[in-house]
Amino acid sequence: MSDFDQAGFDQAEFDHAEFERVEAELDTRWPETKIEPSLTRIAALMDLLGSPQHAYPSIHIAGTNGKTSTTRMIDALITATGLRTGRILSPHLQSPVERISLGDQPITEAQYVSAWREIEPFVLRVDESSRSGGGPAMSKFEVLVAMAFTIFAEAPVDVAVIEVGMGGRWDATNVVNGQVAVIAPVSIDHVEYLGSDLAVIAGEKAGIVKRLPKGQAGWEEKDQIVLTAEQEPAALRAILAQVEREGAVLARAGQEFAVTERKLAVGGQQIGLRGLGAVYPEVFLPLYGPHQAANASLALAAVEAFFGAGPQRARAESVVLDGFASARSPGRLERMPSGAQDPLVLVDAAHNPHGAQALVRALAEDFPNIQFHGVLSVMEDKDVRGVLEALAPVLASVVVTSNGSPRALAADGLAELARGVFEPKRVVVQPDFAEAVGTAKELAAQKGDGVLITGSVVTAGLARDFYGLAPS
Repeated sequence: MSDFDQAGFDQAEFDHAEFERVEAELDTRWPETKIEPSLTRIAALMDLLGSPQHAYPSIHIAGTNGKTSTTRMIDALITATGLRTGRILSPHLQSPVERISLGDQPITEAQYVSAWREIEPFVLRVDESSRSGGGPAMSKFEVLVAMAFTIFAEAPVDVAVIEVGMGGRWDATNVVNGQVAVIAPVSIDHVEYLGSDLAVIAGEKAGIVKRLPKGQAGWEEKDQIVLTAEQEPAALRAILAQVEREGAVLARAGQEFAVTERKLAVGGQQIGLRGLGAVYPEVFLPLYGPHQAANASLALAAVEAFFGAGPQRARAESVVLDGFASARSPGRLERMPSGAQDPLVLVDAAHNPHGAQALVRALAEDFPNIQFHGVLSVMEDKDVRGVLEALAPVLASVVVTSNGSPRALAADGLAELARGVFEPKRVVVQPDFAEAVGTAKELAAQKGDGVLITGSVVTAGLARDFYGLAPS
């Protein structure tokens, strides 16, 4: 190894060690699973930092399921136009660096550390002020959002594509004024914070819909444009009420824009899209499932709205085709690398009944002749039985395991619930994740079946680690 290579190697080792120290520091803060309904702390920090979130236009994405995939597709489409994007995702699969991207690529660990050290003194000032008033210190999620906004301003980026962490109205990302607001499908999740009433949940998600202040980011004469996926009636009524209150402009999936066609293709699907400004009849999307086609339709409409929708301002077909062809959504019905004799292994981050139902529909339509053996680990605070019941039709057996998270339901507890949904003989308990995957592969190989690893974002991330896939 040359002196230069050795120096690079040592620097990388140092960067990773420092990254782990920073992560340990940030992990002492409130996790994103714990929120306090207030924007006071993040707003105060933004003021101290000079309001970096207002230095660029933004597209803001909320929803329960599909928002990460939609966010990634919006990013891919805008990147295909030649603009530089900044992106926030939540949560991450494998590494916190996935949460902040520049130009559709995650930042480095060194950039992550540098961003924290730059804003750290200001965060500590807000911590002190909040505590003196009887409030909490800033949460880790609030800090990560501030890091992202600062990175975007300094890059600089042309547009930010921002996924909400939880809810919308009180989410730390809601200090932005998105020129476009996107609401992916809304269902019941995070009941301990958002409640169990669908209309109330949708109202919280729609909290990102707002009147735009004049004179910001070149958007002086335009109202906010809101794009919504197809929603349950109660959710749609809540969204419509917020849109009306804030004087925004609304476009709905299935009405102003839609998926016109969908058929299987090698490595994904071929879809037809009717956007706000044009029709794109043959779009290749390297993702599986009708829910991803719906997400693509939502993403296209959002990008059209951002640039100014209408027949005279349609996106060039080559940009749309290139953008969607480059779209990726790791951990969402993702095929794992395998040898010629290995069974098909799919990984999906479905973590609630709505997500599991979408997964089952996708398997039925895109993998119709394959029976699957599940590797399952679910968070204890989720509707675990609902997830199991949704998955039951496509699983010949289920190997229950642990993804290592302190929030995960123990394998024995998960097995007990699974035996109430599946025949007991179809349930296998294997707490060690690697051995659970091996057991499922053995069961699948006996009959030429496939393996499905699912139940949580953490489970999907662990599977990607297990298969040696890098964070992206």
